[in-house]
Amino acid sequence: MSPAPVFETLTFASPMPGLESAEGFSLRGIAGAEGLYALEASTPRVRMFVADAAVYVPDYAPVISGAALDSLELAGSAATMLVVVNPTPDKTTVNLMAPIVVNPATGRCVQVILDGAKYPLRAELG
Repeated sequence: MSPAPVFETLTFASPMPGLESAEGFSLRGIAGAEGLYALEASTPRVRMFVADAAVYVPDYAPVISGAALDSLELAGSAATMLVVVNPTPDKTTVNLMAPIVVNPATGRCVQVILDGAKYPLRAELG
């Protein structure tokens, strides 16, 4: 997987679960935090934090379906894997069950819901 670039516009191949009506996504880096990004939608105003899996969970290697990869039109490029960050006062976790897979050349992306129980919904960052 390659590092996440910054995008003014991200295009989801299919809507993110729970954010089906959201439009106008962008991905911007967080100053001073390598591999941490703000994923924002303009309508409705939504902001969440995502982390480059290669930086924060380097051993994370889920199998992504061929259909999901085809929807990204990768054409031989390596995909970037982002995980949603869930900060709380006690700890910070990442969602390993539903990564966002990005074509770094185009900004086309899809959130994939993985089958099985191999990856947790809330994996604590160490």
